[in-house]
Amino acid sequence: MAAAEPVTFDDVRDAAARLAGVSHRTPVLTSRTLDARVGAEVFVKCENFQRVGAFKFRGAYNAASRLSPEQRAKGIAAYSSGNHAQAVALAARELGTTAVILMPEDAPRAKREATAGYGAEIVTYDRYTEDRAALGGALAHDRGLALVPPYDHPHVIAGQGTAALELLEDTGPLDALVVPVGGGGLIAGSAVTATALYPAVRVIGVEPEAGDDTKRSLAAGERVTVPVPRTIADGQALPTPGEITFAVNRRLVDAIALVTDDEIVHAMRFAFERLKIVLEPSGATALAALLAGRVENPPRRIGVIASGGNVDAARFGTLLGG
Repeated sequence: MAAAEPVTFDDVRDAAARLAGVSHRTPVLTSRTLDARVGAEVFVKCENFQRVGAFKFRGAYNAASRLSPEQRAKGIAAYSSGNHAQAVALAARELGTTAVILMPEDAPRAKREATAGYGAEIVTYDRYTEDRAALGGALAHDRGLALVPPYDHPHVIAGQGTAALELLEDTGPLDALVVPVGGGGLIAGSAVTATALYPAVRVIGVEPEAGDDTKRSLAAGERVTVPVPRTIADGQALPTPGEITFAVNRRLVDAIALVTDDEIVHAMRFAFERLKIVLEPSGATALAALLAGRVENPPRRIGVIASGGNVDAARFGTLLGG
């Protein structure tokens, strides 16, 4: 008997029901300038308008809301470079509990301040020398907290898949869906959703060139570890795909495109000047791949997930002014 799939389309639909009235149904933008530049009809799902400024709230809330009352009363732990940290902190507040978040010492200041602003306790670590999963697991164990990981959890993946569900409900059939890839939760949930609704759709992931762990892993047929990436796309600075996310993505993702930091900045500038939206570097990578021509044989109708907009004004100005 074949093993059960870790995440199904029914799981995504159930997550959508849990998130109804809690998360934002984010807008889908179009641009004639973008269409002309890419040579296709492009639909941009703006998760920069989601609560906490990124798609991460979907998965964090879906997972946290499923904890037992006893677990919830003890509190929640998480580890994150920023967006999942904010998402868990807000989910904990919404659910009447507390959160302790392990964050890298060099996490963007705006993300740390926002996480603290939602009421979470922050514990820091060195992302280049310490193992955040081990530290986060130990933190949760020592304090008796429920751990909500950033991507490698079925309920988190299902929650992230609701972004693609909304996009496809608004646009109808798409020929391709282009999604940023960090740990792989967003693209795994998106791929489960998109292929369930439209089996012929191409699912294309995008990684920063310096952090191509998912691309290498898919090529090798097994999870590959790379040095911790040094890239402006801090939300995608991960050395290896998740175990659950890789199992899903190996089956459903068609290709991985790579973009440079310069191409990411160009996409951020295009989004600001043409779409009138602010995207953080990780949130702009899928758009960057389209603008840089990294998606081979662009299909006629393309969905793009702009995954987040958490970048402070000083860093945004520095990146775009360079």
